[in-house]
Amino acid sequence: MTDRRSLGSAGEEAVDRWARSVGWRVVARNWRCRAGELDLVALDGETLVVVEVKVRSLRSSEPAEWSVQASKVRRIFRALTEFLAAHPEHAERPCRVDLVALTVDRSGRIVRWSHFPGSITDDGGTE
Repeated sequence: MTDRRSLGSAGEEAVDRWARSVGWRVVARNWRCRAGELDLVALDGETLVVVEVKVRSLRSSEPAEWSVQASKVRRIFRALTEFLAAHPEHAERPCRVDLVALTVDRSGRIVRWSHFPGSITDDGGTE
């Protein structure tokens, strides 16, 4: 599983399964607009949750959670704004943006899973 795109897709699929297993209702996956892409959008009760999924291999020099740059955060929030405009049924819900960071071995098996609820904030950074 060396191809970056297939690695990311596999990670997003794993997060989708996890979200459903904890009772979240997934409303969109890989939602694209001019501003960018939202990896996963789900309802955690009444809260709309955007999940940014980052996957890195064990060979990577930095953990996956370090790879969310300020420019990516700005794109996520612009895309969230467009998502809410396109889906007004969610516009009044409380929202949060989570990060799920995965590290995988050479075979693509997840060896580290970290969920950071509400860690991506609209001030341009991560908490």
